[in-house]
Amino acid sequence: MPTPLEMQRTFALVGTGGCGKTSLAEMLLFNAGAVTRMGAIEDGTTSLDYEPEEVRRRGSVQPACAAYLWNKNRHFLLDIPGDGNFTGDMECLLKGVDSVLFVLDAVDGVRPLSKKFWSMVRAENLPAMIIINKLDRDRADFHMAFDGLAALGVKPVALQVPIRQGEAFVGVVDVLTGKARMFTENGGSSEAEIPADLTDDVSLLRDVTVENIAESDEVLMEKYLEEGSLSLEDLQFGLRKGVLSGELTPVMVCSALENKGGKAVLDAVEALLPSPLERPAFVDAAGAERAPDPDGPVACFVFKTLADPFAGQLSILRVLSGTINGDATLKNMRSEDTERLGSLLYLVGKNQTPCKEPVGPGAIVAVAKLKNTRTGDTLCDEKAPFALPMPELPPQLITYALAPKEKGEEDKVYAAIQRLLDEDITLKLGRDEENGDILLSGMGQLHIELSVEKAKRRFKIDIVLKTPKVPYRETVRGKCQVQGRHKKQSGGRGQFGDCWIEMEGLPRGSGYVFEDAIVGGVIPRQYIPAIDKGVQEAAARGFLAGCQVVDFRVKVYDGSYHTVDSSEMAFKVAGSLAFKKAMEGLKPVLLEPIVLLTVSIPDESMGDVIGDLSSRRGKVLGSDSQAGITEIKAHVPMSEVLRYAPDLRSMTGGQGFFTMEFDHYEEAPQPVAEKVIAEHQAAKAAE
Repeated sequence: MPTPLEMQRTFALVGTGGCGKTSLAEMLLFNAGAVTRMGAIEDGTTSLDYEPEEVRRRGSVQPACAAYLWNKNRHFLLDIPGDGNFTGDMECLLKGVDSVLFVLDAVDGVRPLSKKFWSMVRAENLPAMIIINKLDRDRADFHMAFDGLAALGVKPVALQVPIRQGEAFVGVVDVLTGKARMFTENGGSSEAEIPADLTDDVSLLRDVTVENIAESDEVLMEKYLEEGSLSLEDLQFGLRKGVLSGELTPVMVCSALENKGGKAVLDAVEALLPSPLERPAFVDAAGAERAPDPDGPVACFVFKTLADPFAGQLSILRVLSGTINGDATLKNMRSEDTERLGSLLYLVGKNQTPCKEPVGPGAIVAVAKLKNTRTGDTLCDEKAPFALPMPELPPQLITYALAPKEKGEEDKVYAAIQRLLDEDITLKLGRDEENGDILLSGMGQLHIELSVEKAKRRFKIDIVLKTPKVPYRETVRGKCQVQGRHKKQSGGRGQFGDCWIEMEGLPRGSGYVFEDAIVGGVIPRQYIPAIDKGVQEAAARGFLAGCQVVDFRVKVYDGSYHTVDSSEMAFKVAGSLAFKKAMEGLKPVLLEPIVLLTVSIPDESMGDVIGDLSSRRGKVLGSDSQAGITEIKAHVPMSEVLRYAPDLRSMTGGQGFFTMEFDHYEEAPQPVAEKVIAEHQAAKAAE
């Protein structure tokens, strides 16, 4: 008899937004008896999309977990959002599972973002099955979706062919057994004859499927060549072996909305995907391995932190090795704190059930109110230290300035957003050193807007989102020599500082260089750093548009001082005055930041997207097309793509996605510079 761990499954649902992952999860949970009724996205009643922001926008914004029993065996699923705004932590989440159900939409098939997600699944070496969902839709096309899998570079093995009558999805043909099953009520099915119009299709697919399975195992290949066929047992053995090795990817079909095909998917998960005992050993940063052994030393990886209105902070962890219960006391390898776990909880969305038995490798459980544990931490037996490396997160794509609706509540805004960072590691909070603004960076406009909405709801504070501030810079060309002289006498000790500087522009990216060329002690040594500081502070305030001045050299070469009235403060002011005089004589220019934009789109959208990039002053660097998906690289001014996401979504029917990273600064065209300077002067006048 197999042990419970041998029959346990821990898997993630991965796919692009709108492909029906959450509905698929709902169908699986309903058929497994984990929920008593099937909720619907449209009604906001699904088990896993329970945050108000998810209900309102009808889509997942955070991952959700569910534990269920199938054939009396414990399984764990993790539903990962598919919108690019909310997938920045996907690599971290994938470390919590042993396999993946990769979900595609039968209407749209493989989308550009699908390719990115699939590469992440493959990078983690996770066995996977592909589920083609939404076969109930009018324009559903199984063959289009199946043929499109070539774009993912997989060897697909079709296990089912859909049976449609008109526009209705009424059954499936099991390719390996050659039997048809027609759907009945409540997710059931009954055996039937294969429709005549599908006989040839099924026969052809079966031949390809058998060959692919045979090729995954040398013994089976020899048997197939000798006998010309394989038994059903041989095929099932070879299929599972190929899935575990990553060589084969089974493909199944369903309609989650109509509860059709759910039980077959549950059976396939149990029959084909790996148990936690079958996954490779985990490896730490030093290369040390930790096998998923229930009798080994304990190690748990915290892959997500959630805020619960009743329990407070919930740490969701996956047991890597060993066996734990609520009495376990473990060491946090990052903070070196000792944490007592307390009650272990099974989750089905926001619903929590106490876990009464010890749990071993592969289990996903939640623990409340750990002292100093956050996402990415490893908790382990103090006597057997082990830490799973935290994957590097992608850079944030957009930054907004935040302000309270009521003045004086800046600290409250900062504290509210800071608490969100505990559960969303893809957010970044900071302050603008130039103007003191609170800055929130994230993976897209929608990510920022929903995060602020969540903070408003939870912490009862009104927050205003201000237009993203573009980090323009100023620089100079040429060279000049000027005097900065500060003299003030108002009774008593005066102030005196006098310096001559030479200032010149440097090549782009050189930064700021200060050179001390004083000889003969005309300015005492202790005052030279003050001149440097005065120049730097004035440069930070800018000259044209309040933007930091960059890429210039200042050489202080002459000056004078007063034995009584000179001071560091006086020479700091003198340095500042010299800088301003030099800027007046050097005709400064405005620099704008240029980003490297990488856009992945369907081939048919290429013309629209390139035309749009040109209208944004973009310079296309090149493009590459493969299996119906085009990747375009372009240099574009940052100011032109601050709100690019909704425009790209509109141009590509929601199928395009992009990444961007800062690349370099370029001189801004005259009309752009004039507009930025005018806005700065208007804001200054308003103050």
